[in-house]
Amino acid sequence: MGKKTVFFVMGVSGSGKSTIGKLLAQDLNIPFFDGDDFHPESNIKKMSSGQPLNDDDRQGWLLVLSNLATKELAKNSCVIVCSALKQKYRDTLSNSIKNETKWIYLSGAFQQIYDRVNSRKNHFMPSDLLKSQFDILEEPKEAITINIGLEPEEIIKNIKKELMHTSEFGLFGLGVMGKSLCRNLANNGFKISMFNRHVDKVEVDVAKNFKAQFSELSTAAAFDDLADFVNSLQQPRRIMLMVNAGKTIDYVIEDLLPHLSENDVLIDGGNSNYKKTKERFEYLKSKGIHFIGTGVSGGEEGALKGPSIMPSGEFSAYQNIQKYLETIAAKDQNNLPCCTYVGTEGSGHFIKMVHNGIEYVEMQLLAEVCTILEELGQNPDEIADTLASFKSTADSYLLEITISIFRKKENNDWLVKKILDKAGNKGTGNWTTIASAELGVPSTLIASALFSRYISFYKDERVQLHKLFKQDKSSEVNVSINEVLEAYQFARIINHYQGFKLINEASNKFSWNLNLSEIARIWTGGCIIKSSLMQDLVLVFKETTNILTNQKLIDIVNQYRPAAKKLVAQCVLNDIAAPAFGEAIQFLNGITTQYASANIIQAQRDYFGAHTYQRLDDDSLKSYHTKW
Repeated sequence: MGKKTVFFVMGVSGSGKSTIGKLLAQDLNIPFFDGDDFHPESNIKKMSSGQPLNDDDRQGWLLVLSNLATKELAKNSCVIVCSALKQKYRDTLSNSIKNETKWIYLSGAFQQIYDRVNSRKNHFMPSDLLKSQFDILEEPKEAITINIGLEPEEIIKNIKKELMHTSEFGLFGLGVMGKSLCRNLANNGFKISMFNRHVDKVEVDVAKNFKAQFSELSTAAAFDDLADFVNSLQQPRRIMLMVNAGKTIDYVIEDLLPHLSENDVLIDGGNSNYKKTKERFEYLKSKGIHFIGTGVSGGEEGALKGPSIMPSGEFSAYQNIQKYLETIAAKDQNNLPCCTYVGTEGSGHFIKMVHNGIEYVEMQLLAEVCTILEELGQNPDEIADTLASFKSTADSYLLEITISIFRKKENNDWLVKKILDKAGNKGTGNWTTIASAELGVPSTLIASALFSRYISFYKDERVQLHKLFKQDKSSEVNVSINEVLEAYQFARIINHYQGFKLINEASNKFSWNLNLSEIARIWTGGCIIKSSLMQDLVLVFKETTNILTNQKLIDIVNQYRPAAKKLVAQCVLNDIAAPAFGEAIQFLNGITTQYASANIIQAQRDYFGAHTYQRLDDDSLKSYHTKW
C-alpha cells in the first residue's frame, strides 16, 4: 500500500462498518479496531437507555480513537471503524494525521439500514436511535463512497480498486513547474496521476518518460490520453492545471469538462489574470465544478522543495485540496505551511500578481545597487562581498541569488558581464500597474520597475542615444557603502508599503476580507520575495494595514531617509540611472506632503473644462466653479 495509512470506515450504525472493516483489514493484512469497543461505560449506558449521544459525550471517545490511530501509525497501517457522522468528528479523528488518513463511507437508505439494525442481536443501540444518526449525518466530501447494497466481497473489491488503482491528485501539464510539483507530491507520499498532451513528433510520451527518470514517481500514473487521465482519479477529482496563462487555460477547461463530475475541483496554478479567474470561477460554478485560482511562487526549486501557495475560491472546495497544497508548501519559521486560504474568486491570483510586482521592484533595486557599487569602482567579486555584508540587516532570497550571480565565472571572467542588458517580463508587472491605475492606488515603484525593463529592451536606441548625449562623469560618486545599504533598506520599505496598500485597497473594493498578516506570513518561505523584512511585517500587519504608521518602521524610514536622498542626488549629478531609488524618495515626499500642488491641477481643470473644485475654507464639500 505504500505509505502507512489509517483507514477509517464510517457510516451510521447498521451500515456494516464492522463487517467491512474486518474484511478489509484481513485483506490488507493490517490490524482492525472497532470504535464501539472504545466507548466509555457512560456512553454505552446512555445509548442502551435510548438516549442519543451529544457532542460532549463523543469528544473523549473521538480523542481516544485519534490517539489510537496515531499510535498505530508508528508501527503499521490499520483499519478503524467509527460512525464519524459529522465533519468536526472526522476532523478530531484525523487532526494530526490528515495526510495519512483515508475515509471509506458506507452509504445506504434509511429503511435499508433500519431493517438491518432490527435484525441484529445483542447490540446496545436500539433502532429507534437510527433516525437521530441520520439527522446529524454530514456526508463526507472526501471519501471513497460505497453502496451497502453490494455483497461484502464486492464492497472490498471496489474499495481496493479505488485504493490501489486510482490517484488522489492529478497534475495537468508537465513543464518545469508541473514536473517539480509532481515530484514534490510524490515525495510526500501522495498517489498522483500526471498528464501531458500528445503531439506527434513534438511531445510524445512526455509523462511516461518523466516518470521513468525519477524513482519517487514509481507509483505515479502517467498519461497522454485525457479521458484515461481523468478516469484514473478518485472522486471528487482534484486536478491542478500547470499550463500557460490566457486562452490555453480556457481550452484546457473545455477539453476537461465532458470528463468531469459534479464537485470535482480544478486548480489553476499558473499566473492567470485575476479577472479571468473570477470569470472562470463563475462559469465552472454553473457547471457544478469548483475552480481554485492559485498563485504559486518559488520557481523550479521552490515547486520541488516547497513553494509559497496562494489558493482562492470557495472555502469548501479548498478544504478538499487543503492537505495536498499545505503538505507540499514551504514551511515558515514556526513550521506552519506557507499556504493559506486567501479568499474567494480571483483573490489568490491577485495577490500573486502583486507579489510579482513587489518582486519586480526588489530586483530593480538590487540591480541599481550593483550599478552604483560598480560606479564606486568595485568589480563583481567585490560587489558580491558588499552584498554579502548586507545580509545581517537586509537578508532576502533575491539578495542571496544576486550574490551568487556576481560570483559566477565563465572562462575566468564574470558571467554577469557577458549577459545582454535587455530584461524580459511575462506580463504580471504590467497587470499590477494596470490594476493600480484601475483602483486608483499609487504603486509608483512597481510602474517604475516595469518601465525600466521596457527601457532596457530598446538596446539599439540606447546605444545610439548614448553617443548623441553627453554624460557628466567629471566627479566621483560621493556615497559610502553604508549609505547605499541604508538607501536600499529605505526603498524596500516604501516598496512593501505600496504593494500591501494595493492588496488592501483591492480587498476593500471587492469585499475579499484579505488578511495582510497571513499573506505576509506565507511569503516568508518558499517564494521569491521572502526576506527578513517580510518576517517583520507579519507582526506589523497584526496591528495595522498601513506599515508607515508603525513606530518602528517610522523610525527606520526617518533614520535612512537622508542616505536615500544623498544617493539619489549623487546618481542625478553623475548621470546614473536609478529610477526605483528616485521614485522611492519622491513617493515619500508626496505621501507626506500636507498641502500638495494638486490645488493648481484642480484650478487648471476648472479653467479649461469647468470640472469644479472644493475649497479649504468650506467643509460642506460643495463644488465651486470660477469664470477665470
